[in-house]
Amino acid sequence: MTIPNNLDVFNKFSVAVPTFIRYPTLRKLAERVQQETVTAINHPIRHNDHNTSYSARVLDSLYQTPIADASVLVAITHERHPKLLLTRRAAHMNSHAGEVSCVGGKHDQGDGNNVITALREACEETALPPSKVQLLGQLPIQTSKSGLTVRPIVALIAPDLVLVPELGEISRIFWADFESLLTQPTVEYAVEYTMQEQTSTLLTPSWQVDGETVWGLTGRVIASLLETGFDRQLDWYYHVQNTRL
Repeated sequence: MTIPNNLDVFNKFSVAVPTFIRYPTLRKLAERVQQETVTAINHPIRHNDHNTSYSARVLDSLYQTPIADASVLVAITHERHPKLLLTRRAAHMNSHAGEVSCVGGKHDQGDGNNVITALREACEETALPPSKVQLLGQLPIQTSKSGLTVRPIVALIAPDLVLVPELGEISRIFWADFESLLTQPTVEYAVEYTMQEQTSTLLTPSWQVDGETVWGLTGRVIASLLETGFDRQLDWYYHVQNTRL
């Protein structure tokens, strides 16, 4: 999909206010994520609480957050049984080829903040319209295996959106049942990993979702989401099973 040169469309952000969220699971998530978002800023919010809306305070906190190397959109459908948007990256990609990921990518100079990066990349990869996104807030920063800082932006989207994978980057769009992520145990996953001409077998937690293995950075983002929203504690480890030349 071609992205318009004028990024004003990305600046008209909508925040999902918990009071108006009908479903208890999503309402609790919104409350917790927005509390995390607002309290994460160490310096005072610029607006005066007496004349500024709740939504504006959340947005102000997002604007004040330092820009990360990349941002991903943790998009959850706004419905009774919510689903989490996931993709499988194309096999020919230079990094994370064939791996499961949230939509998102590297910050561009013209983006201005992490939210625009996440929405722009989501639009590029799946044709997700920015105007159909309701922001909840953000999660703590993660670091990719290549050393990039990644900021997860959490949002609600309509359940009936038609999304189309950009086949140059995305080979598949699929969905994780959100309530299953809250309750099901993780499964240990063995993955071959090569660094400095040595190949190791890493053991790490994963979720099995619709025939796909969700692990690595995406797994850590989901674990952070569940901990922030619902106090689910997951031991996210990387154990080296063996190493060979």
